[in-house]
Amino acid sequence: MSTASHQSAQNKVQAEYPRVGLYIDGEWVYDRETAVEVRNPATEDVLGKVPKATAEDLARALDAAARGFLAWRDTPPQQRVKVIQKATALMRERLELIATTITLENGKLYSDAYAEADRSMNFFDWNAAQSLREYGFIVPGESQMQKFILRQPIGPVAAFTPWNVPISSAARKVSAALSAGCSVILKAAEETPATACLLVQAFQDAGLPAGVLNLVFGNPAEISSTLIASPVIRLVTFTGSVGVGKHLTQLAAAAMKPVLMELGGHAPVLVCEGVDGVAVGRLAARGKTNASGQICASPSRFIVHSSVYDDFVTAFAGAAREVRVGDGFSETAQMGPVASARRLSAMQGLVADAKQRGARVAAGGARIGNRGYFFEPTVLAEVPIDADAMTIEPFGPLAACVRVDELGEAIAVANSLSVGLAAYAFTNSLQDAERISRELECGVLSINHFGTPDADTPFGGVKDSGIGREGGPSTLDAFMVTKTVLQKTVRI
Repeated sequence: MSTASHQSAQNKVQAEYPRVGLYIDGEWVYDRETAVEVRNPATEDVLGKVPKATAEDLARALDAAARGFLAWRDTPPQQRVKVIQKATALMRERLELIATTITLENGKLYSDAYAEADRSMNFFDWNAAQSLREYGFIVPGESQMQKFILRQPIGPVAAFTPWNVPISSAARKVSAALSAGCSVILKAAEETPATACLLVQAFQDAGLPAGVLNLVFGNPAEISSTLIASPVIRLVTFTGSVGVGKHLTQLAAAAMKPVLMELGGHAPVLVCEGVDGVAVGRLAARGKTNASGQICASPSRFIVHSSVYDDFVTAFAGAAREVRVGDGFSETAQMGPVASARRLSAMQGLVADAKQRGARVAAGGARIGNRGYFFEPTVLAEVPIDADAMTIEPFGPLAACVRVDELGEAIAVANSLSVGLAAYAFTNSLQDAERISRELECGVLSINHFGTPDADTPFGGVKDSGIGREGGPSTLDAFMVTKTVLQKTVRI
């Protein structure tokens, strides 16, 4: 990592890091106590400060969302779509700024940040188009009786989004809520606040009515408990860890509110008998280091048939050692830092535990340098099933490899955890692919590649990995309610 790369990042910090504020009832609020400081993961330098919403701010946001919903709900769908399309067009014009901001806050490669921002626009396009197809229907009835089934927006939504995909997750939730006719209070991650501000700014510039979209930061526990308990909020949607998701679900259940939860995973990768272990191993290095492994669908547990295990691990480790780690703005870097000192410590802890239990470090395993949160792409081999690396989602550039002798054993290991979000399999057997598709407990399965769903297909998990789906034909379901109207056509 060169001095020039650091200087390039510093120049971007000074020139382009947006000011962070709360956005309530159509106005930006900046003059508040600081909640946290935002740091650049590559340099540990402070980027800016995040204002903390007061109890009065949250009350104002709730009141604004209640009024905004009434106005937005009664706005014709075609007009709502025009506003969403205008905001999306503005974000597309600002993709470079959005991507730069993501890399500054999150640390991921600029190319990956740009790809995330560009792909996120698909959610606005898809959800807006789906809103024009959310028809009700009429049920045949007896004479002088009309039975209407209406599809209506559920109401104001509390949306909580994470730091690892700051534009993607916010785009999924905001686009669905606004397309359905709901208002939103977005509580974005304090680690990546400016990215959320840029999304909100685009909607302000597009003419979204005041109160329809609000943005708050501050004390996460205070914000979540206040918003979820309020009778204004009708739906809670969250992307993040299993533990926090369960806590928010409990709060919502106490208030009898539905939830849409996209929670953590620990994605298994089944590498089956008969595949090219070397080729799959090299693919795995790219899949594992994408966004420094800090995505919920990141491949993490590599369950490999014994006939290809040695070739796979050797190729995987070799390719991992070749990955160039550096500042996300470096033109030569292939992986950026992890996002925080906490993530760096977590990686070190997983390696230490695995080594203590007898695992072999085939590649990486250590911090790089002493400035910035850089960690080597790490491949652990011969990992015991009960090691932390096999049971705790790493959320970093760390892979655990285990050897199995047959497909049934591989599926059993993959299904042994309480989570089930994404999963991957590599096989040349249609019979095995069919069995894996049927028996693997996951919400998303990719066979012979490491891709994940776009806006046109559902994304979500099973078991502890969540409730509901985002994307695809059912994308607006959670944000709408069904109303039955039975109308007698007689004079009274």
